[in-house]
Amino acid sequence: MELRIGTKLVGDGHHCFIIAEIGSNHNQDLSLAFKMIDAAGKAGADAVKFQTFKASKHYSRRVPNVSYLGGTDIYDLIESIELNRNWQPALKQHSEERGLVFMSSPCDPEAVSELHGLGMEGFKVASFDLPDLGLVQQIAETGKPIILSTGMADWMDIQRAVDTCRAVGNDQIVLLQCTSLYPAPVGLSNLRSMATMRQAFSVLTGYSDHTMGDNIPVASVALGSCMIEKHFTLDRGMPGPDHSFAMQPDELAVMSQKIREVEAAFGDGFKNGPRPEEREMYEKCSRSLHSALAISAGTVIEREMLTVKRPGLGIPPHFIDHVVGRLARMDIEADEWVTWKHV
Repeated sequence: MELRIGTKLVGDGHHCFIIAEIGSNHNQDLSLAFKMIDAAGKAGADAVKFQTFKASKHYSRRVPNVSYLGGTDIYDLIESIELNRNWQPALKQHSEERGLVFMSSPCDPEAVSELHGLGMEGFKVASFDLPDLGLVQQIAETGKPIILSTGMADWMDIQRAVDTCRAVGNDQIVLLQCTSLYPAPVGLSNLRSMATMRQAFSVLTGYSDHTMGDNIPVASVALGSCMIEKHFTLDRGMPGPDHSFAMQPDELAVMSQKIREVEAAFGDGFKNGPRPEEREMYEKCSRSLHSALAISAGTVIEREMLTVKRPGLGIPPHFIDHVVGRLARMDIEADEWVTWKHV
């Protein structure tokens, strides 16, 4: 399975697609947003992602406070970190000039229309918005790849969203395992659910990470994740709700490198003997048949005359029964590796 997001192929046989989730960490500062895009590109990301919402369409003014925000009024907070939608063309251009895919999570119908009109190549639906099947349908109708985060979802939540996409002819779906806590405990990562979702829904799967550090996202790649999303900031000490658990540029660079190293280690799955690079070690350090004592030409070779040791320049040990009982064709010195020319 594979799909294309902008210039990037995502899926089986391709590099893991790394998304630097800028989200609302731009702090309503366009110059900061540009700096974050630059830093994400230098750190090895494939894409940057923002969030496009309006507080008035995103939350009720009556919303109760969430504990991890320490009593901050959610509505006022969301209003204070809205993305200026007039920036989006410039953000997209700036991203693409640096070889990055520009993405955003649209949280209302107007945002979907604006981003689609802008030519955005892939859409992301946040875990909290997965139950909004009207929003999912509108995004799916664009015909662009749709990434669905599944934090807090049960199987029917996921099934309804996937069915909604397929009902309008869009099967370009990626499901992301996610734990909707900030930061998320490692023990709740549930990376095995990626394989389960892939099998159950016949879609690509990846991982949206909220844990601290890079151990879990790197591990997810080893388990088959085709996409990693990680919150990104220039400085975890900056004000704002999502900076404290986000990854800084140097950390993103390290994670990107680790992911590429893990991918390089996958190989082709075949066991065809020593690689060309292993040939010297195979010959000099593996085992073969050696003479346990001096053997004169014409002697019938007996098992006790042979031993197995390194190097592997002689007859392979599994041929010992084919050597025992043969005549030595020439003198074989003690501790010499035995080759077919000797017998």
